[in-house]
Amino acid sequence: MPGACVFAVEVVKAVRQRAGHDFIIIYRLSMLDLVNDGSTLAEVTELAKAIEAAGATIINTGIGWHEARIPTIATPVPRGAFSWVTRKLKGAVSIPLITTNRINDPQVAEDILARGDADMVSMARPFLADAEFISKAQDDRADQINTCIGCNQACLDRIFVGKVTSCLVNPRACHETLMPVLPANAPKRLAVVGAGPAGLAFAVNAAARGHHVTLFDALPEIGGQFNIAKQIPGKEEFHETLRYYRTMLDLHGVDLRLNTRVTADDLLAFDETILATGIAPRLPAIDGIDHPKVLSYLDVLRDKAPVGAKVAIIGCGGIGFDTAMFLSQSGAATGQDIGEFCREWGIDTSLQTAGGLSAEGPQLSKSPRQIVMLQRKASKPAKGSAKPPAGSTARRCWRAG
Repeated sequence: MPGACVFAVEVVKAVRQRAGHDFIIIYRLSMLDLVNDGSTLAEVTELAKAIEAAGATIINTGIGWHEARIPTIATPVPRGAFSWVTRKLKGAVSIPLITTNRINDPQVAEDILARGDADMVSMARPFLADAEFISKAQDDRADQINTCIGCNQACLDRIFVGKVTSCLVNPRACHETLMPVLPANAPKRLAVVGAGPAGLAFAVNAAARGHHVTLFDALPEIGGQFNIAKQIPGKEEFHETLRYYRTMLDLHGVDLRLNTRVTADDLLAFDETILATGIAPRLPAIDGIDHPKVLSYLDVLRDKAPVGAKVAIIGCGGIGFDTAMFLSQSGAATGQDIGEFCREWGIDTSLQTAGGLSAEGPQLSKSPRQIVMLQRKASKPAKGSAKPPAGSTARRCWRAG
């Protein structure tokens, strides 16, 4: 047995000896390193058997290292993308196996177990998005679950800088005592103008407290700019946030009025009015900005303006990269196709290569356009955005051709 394995085995043995035989020991085993010179399946299997013999009760699946350049938990990763890795170990050991990573829906978890990929599933971030995840699933109310979108912006990103974690789709997470949802002492008639994420969140929470809420939007559907963002390859989970709010608007009896532009006179009958009308793009004062070839991101993503084969994108923030991803996509979106994800990122699904990296490397589909991204600053592209693209995503966007 390699020396690195001996240390792990001896630790498990020592813990078992001190803890006794009726104590559960869960060992997190890196089954897919996703780095050069990582472990092969044979080496992983050898260590798993040794860990079982040393006294572990359960083996949990570890996917990737922090040094890996392949995303493993972010939004673009398909749901349950790595349960096949856990399945590779089935039969090699007799103790239960847990699979993990991007399992955010009860049906996804059920399907993994039904296929026999694992004996158990592990989730964490979904419970930040909705603390009632388990009870809703158990009561056949999965449509009421506020789904984790895998963004990591308010959980992991905050943890890494020493801040209290929370959740982008559930700001009350870890702040429940500071933001309690209590019944309204005196229910009011509230008008909410704008059915984007902010307006939806306010309307649902106010109605849940007992207020009488009317939600207005000039567009024919809820969501605001989420309807733009959900089109971006890798952001398919945004559909789930809108599904959740549609369900909760109905559940709490919010009076939804779409295709409706309100005036001040329309709002006089309400006790209070909440404005959640969103933002408007800033048009930079650049020579030639009024040229017919110049388009805003809304022209492209919302209005589907035709775009040529050679594109320059001014601005390397989140919206710039999203627009580049949208324009560089060739054919139908494959964001939830696990096989396509592994091919694109160069993952060896046979696990015969060290670290699980395929010999061919990433296999990106050719972009239908040549895209050049421009910024005035000398800093790293996307710095200051919520999350810079990683790995081949960044390579594709920076200069796609």
